[in-house]
Amino acid sequence: MSTTSTAPPCLLPAPDKPPARRGLADPLFNAATVLVIGVALAAVIYPLYFILIASVSDPDRVYEGSVWLWPSGITLDGYARILSDPTVWRGLANSAFYTALGTAVSVTLVLTGGYALSRRDLPGRRLILALIVLTLFFDGGIIPRYLVVRELGLLDTVWAIVLPNAVAVWNLVIARVYFESNIPDSLREAAALDGASDLRFFFKIVLPLAKPLIAIMVMIHVVWNWNAFFEALIYLTDESKYPLQLVLRNILVQNEVTASGHLVGDLSSYAEQQRTAGLIKYSMIVFAAAPLLALFPFLQKYFVKGLTLGAVKS
Repeated sequence: MSTTSTAPPCLLPAPDKPPARRGLADPLFNAATVLVIGVALAAVIYPLYFILIASVSDPDRVYEGSVWLWPSGITLDGYARILSDPTVWRGLANSAFYTALGTAVSVTLVLTGGYALSRRDLPGRRLILALIVLTLFFDGGIIPRYLVVRELGLLDTVWAIVLPNAVAVWNLVIARVYFESNIPDSLREAAALDGASDLRFFFKIVLPLAKPLIAIMVMIHVVWNWNAFFEALIYLTDESKYPLQLVLRNILVQNEVTASGHLVGDLSSYAEQQRTAGLIKYSMIVFAAAPLLALFPFLQKYFVKGLTLGAVKS
């Protein structure tokens, strides 16, 4: 009599499946994907790289098209001219101050406003949100905005730079969606049962859970405030209050005007002014973008998370 036992069918090992055949479509798709991504990266990165190498190259060789992959005729004259101008350092300090203050004000208003609009118990929430979103489609324009700033007595003050663009509606909507998706009502109810007030719940629970949102909002507003110059151009008259972007713009315009104002007979001076203006142009771009490029690696991990804020409801 045989003593062997037969295992139940559910416990028998599954037969090995033949490996799936990889057709020609998969390698072609992967190659096409790599090619498209490579072209996109080159289109984004190469202009930045070209500006960097052009800022330290001989302007004549840049105009001749000799500068492609490596700098040629290395010179730091453009940076030396910029850094030797005291107005540049004053503009750098002003931009740092405007950026820090503007970012603090904007992020505070966006976070508090977005959280308030995410609360379903806010009276008139839908009407308030509709009025806010309406400003995305209708804007009074530059002249009414200037008149409002003038009537409020903000001309030629730091608040003329900070307040007019303190709240971006799109960022406010993003913050509202994030809070609605990641801060459930049950969490607020549990905190209320433990005796936590609305302010304590916001600072102790909501903000720690909103670190990706805070980081992306800080980065967005830092970039915006650092690169802003139009508000300073129309609202400020005191040159000692000019931000860096406006100072660099004035230096570039001054060099171009000086170059175009020479007599035809003074060809050597005209050519030298053109070379200097071109060199300063590239150097100014690198000098103005360097602080943001240095800040990006510290916020990069939050930037990736911020791209999908509110996209998936938890």
